[in-house]
Amino acid sequence: MRRLRGRVLWWGAALAVAAAIVLTLRPGATPVDFATVTRGPLQVTIDEEGETRVRYRYVVSAPVPGRVLRIDLEPGDPVQASDTVVATFEPADPVPLDARARAELEAQAAAAEAALGRARTEGERARTELTFAEEELERYTQLAENGIVPRERLDQAQLRAGLARDGVAAAEFAAATAQHELEVARASLLVGGTDMRGTSLTLRSPIDGVVLRRLRESEAVVPAGETLLELGNLDTLEIVSDMLSTDAVRVEPGQPVIIDRWGGDAPMQGTVRRVEPGGFTKISALGVEEQRVNVIVDFDDRKDAASKLGDGYRVEVRVIVWQAEDALKVPISSLFRHEGSWAVFTVEEGRAVVTPIQIGERSDLEAQVLGGVADGERIIEYPGDTIDPGTMVEERRVEGS
Repeated sequence: MRRLRGRVLWWGAALAVAAAIVLTLRPGATPVDFATVTRGPLQVTIDEEGETRVRYRYVVSAPVPGRVLRIDLEPGDPVQASDTVVATFEPADPVPLDARARAELEAQAAAAEAALGRARTEGERARTELTFAEEELERYTQLAENGIVPRERLDQAQLRAGLARDGVAAAEFAAATAQHELEVARASLLVGGTDMRGTSLTLRSPIDGVVLRRLRESEAVVPAGETLLELGNLDTLEIVSDMLSTDAVRVEPGQPVIIDRWGGDAPMQGTVRRVEPGGFTKISALGVEEQRVNVIVDFDDRKDAASKLGDGYRVEVRVIVWQAEDALKVPISSLFRHEGSWAVFTVEEGRAVVTPIQIGERSDLEAQVLGGVADGERIIEYPGDTIDPGTMVEERRVEGS
């Protein structure tokens, strides 16, 4: 009896030692980070750098050869159309005009006069279109408030009204430019046929705006066509962003834009006005040839933009090409490729399980889920090479917690 009891004790001790060895050699659970399938807003954006520019700029140049006096205007100084003297010019000794030269100058003057008439007519047409667009916008605003028309119709009316305002501004600028060109053509005829020694010509601003650049400051003798100043109206500030052609195909006029990294505390809002139809080749910083397309963006609040930004400022634009307020989504960092499709690791009874999923739109951080997992389901984030199907996992503990 005593011998049997000894054997039982001996076998019990052996089994205990064997169990301890098995538990010691058994691999422990792999620590991982968990994420949750959630519902919420999701935006897909195309991010790119951009540069501000004045949409309507005007270059003041010497109408004829002669001496330009010192220009006191500095960049940023305001100018008023037909009022502010931007440069004073003393014509050189006149050169007698032959019949051919005079006929050419007279033809240029006649063409400039015709262009002025056409610009004024376009201005009247643009103002008529603006009146109609504003009346339409007011009508759609009332209908939208009563729930009679969808929000999209109101957005379209707002876009048409904005484009009509741009058309009026463009027409006014074209008329001012044509008026100035007519004065230059008439001055060329006057200088060419009359001795104007001892007299001077004053060049006045063709637009309301500011001086963007002063290319000639000191008094000097200049040839005809020498650039003196660049003028522009900051209220017409816009953004041009050259995007990859593969991204630009997803951009359409009217899409909202977030304007960020311009130097202020909060982003500005904008709207895509145009995607230019022609692309161009650009060499990237890595020396790779890329096909680029210019995308033009308008500020929603132009007065605010004009008070904070200027011509040639760097900004970052994020064009919203898709968005949803209640999308089922997972972190991009949880996705991996499995048998030719996307998948995530879910957890069942403490073990990792490969779960194929269908995804839709993707942002830089999250992806829309079309099927495969449910809201609230836990998945493994940042799955590495140490995670295989069936691997035991546990939540990673943060030191100090």
